Amino acid sequence: MPGRPTIYDVAAEAGVAASTVSRAYSKPGRVHADTAQRIFEAAGRLGYRAAPAPATRPPAERQKAIGLVVADVTNPFYGDIIKGAYEAAREGGYQLILTHTNESPEVERESIEHELAQVDGIVIASSRMSDSALRMVAKQKAVVLLNRMIPEASCVLNDNDRGIRLAAEHLAALGHDRIVYVGGPETSWSDGVRWRALREAAADLGLEARRVGPNEPNVLAGLSAARRVARLEATAVMAYNDQLAIGIVKGLRKLAVRVPEEVSVVGFDDITYAELVEPQLTTVASPLYRMGLTGVQNCIAVALGAVPKGPPLVLPMRLVVRQSTSHRGRAAGAPARGVPRPSKPAVLR
Repeated sequence: MPGRPTIYDVAAEAGVAASTVSRAYSKPGRVHADTAQRIFEAAGRLGYRAAPAPATRPPAERQKAIGLVVADVTNPFYGDIIKGAYEAAREGGYQLILTHTNESPEVERESIEHELAQVDGIVIASSRMSDSALRMVAKQKAVVLLNRMIPEASCVLNDNDRGIRLAAEHLAALGHDRIVYVGGPETSWSDGVRWRALREAAADLGLEARRVGPNEPNVLAGLSAARRVARLEATAVMAYNDQLAIGIVKGLRKLAVRVPEEVSVVGFDDITYAELVEPQLTTVASPLYRMGLTGVQNCIAVALGAVPKGPPLVLPMRLVVRQSTSHRGRAAGAPARGVPRPSKPAVLR
C-alpha cells in the first residue's frame, strides 16, 4: 500500500465506519469488544499507528471540543442538524461549541478565527464564506463542511440534484409546464446547485424555468417574492427552502391567488412548520439530523488523524407530497384525473 495507511484504510479493511475506528482508539469502552478486536487486527496488518500528528494533538489542559457554525440559529432548518451534532459530540466525549453568523460571511470568518484555538475541529453548516477562505481554515484545523464542497475538506452533502428532479417530475406529472424558482441567498452554494439542477431537469422534461431572487431564506422574503411570482403567471413555484415557500403561500393568498388551485408550491428541507401551515406544504425532505451527526463524527475522526479523501458523502433526499400542489387548473376540491389526492402524505423516492 503506497504511503502511510490512514484511518479510512483501516475502516475499509475492518469493514466499519471511520468514526468507529476513531472511537476504538479514543474511547475503547464505547466500541463492542469483537468490533474493536477486528479494527486492531486490521490496523496491525496495515501497519497503522493511531497517534495523531503534533499539530492535531489537543493540549492536555483543554477539554476536547468541536465547533459547529450555522448561518442562522433561528432558522428551523438547523434544528435537527444541531441535535445530530450534539449527539455525535456527546458520544465521542467532546463538547460542542455552537456559533451563529447571521448569514454574514464576514461574521462567519471572524467567528471561526476566534474559535480556532479553542476547538479540535470545526463543522461548518451552509457556509457563506468563499472557497479560498474555507481552504485557509482547512489548513489550520480539522474541517467538515455541510451543504458545501471543496476538495481540501471532508464534505457531507444532500442529493440536491435528485431532490430537485423529483420535485420537477411531480409538477410535470400534474400538468405544469412553467416553474418559477424562488432563489435563496446570493452567497448560498446550495442555491446555485439547486437552480442548475432545476434548469437541467426542466430541459429534460420540456418545462420552462424562471428564477426570482436572490432572497433572504425567511418567511418575510417569501411574502415579498409572492408579488413577483404572481406577475410571472406561472402555475408552479419551487422555493429554495420551506420558509420562503411558506411566505410565498401566504403572500399569494393575500393577492387572492389560490394555492394549490391556481398555483402549486413546493418547498425544500421539510422543516416542522411544513406540516403546520395551511395548506400543508409539499417539500423535498433533507436528512438533517443524520447530516449533523455524520458531520461531527467525521470531524472527530479527522481531528484524531484521519486524512480526508475521496468524494463527498451524499445523503439521499425524498419528496413528501402534501396539499400545496395539485393538477394544473383543477377546480377547488376536485380530484385530478389520474392524480389521486393521498389521505396521508405520500413519499416519492
